[in-house]
Amino acid sequence: MTLQTQKRLAAQLLGIGETRVHLDPNKLEDIQKAITKKDIRHLIGLGYIKKLPETGVSRFRIRKIKAQKRKGRRKGLGSRKGGRLARTPRKRAWINTVRSQRAYIKKFRTNELITKPVYRELYKKSKGGFFRSVRHIRLYMEEHSLIQHAEKKN
Repeated sequence: MTLQTQKRLAAQLLGIGETRVHLDPNKLEDIQKAITKKDIRHLIGLGYIKKLPETGVSRFRIRKIKAQKRKGRRKGLGSRKGGRLARTPRKRAWINTVRSQRAYIKKFRTNELITKPVYRELYKKSKGGFFRSVRHIRLYMEEHSLIQHAEKKN
């Protein structure tokens, strides 16, 4: 019992592909007898022939990967396209470094742990690239006892 013609006609009438046409397995004999478009329309009306819903592509895996990327995962060497300087240019890296150093120095000044002249000195040194990192500033201040000096004056 081939119902290829009936499926094709139903697909045409419903405006969908043949794979989305569902034929009621209990009413196959009635469906086989239908040979005209009018017959098929009647069977669609009775509910013997139905339109299946569209099946989409699941987004679950994509959402899961995106959530991991937000956490900072999947950033290994195999995932990278472009060199180190393409991913974060030298200028952007420099901006990030200097901004964090300036914020660190400013925190000391606002808490009055260092004087204004010391702040200016540290600011200029960070601008000139003297400090490698925020930790380096901390070491420098401890070695030169700049923090205690400011505390003594207060």
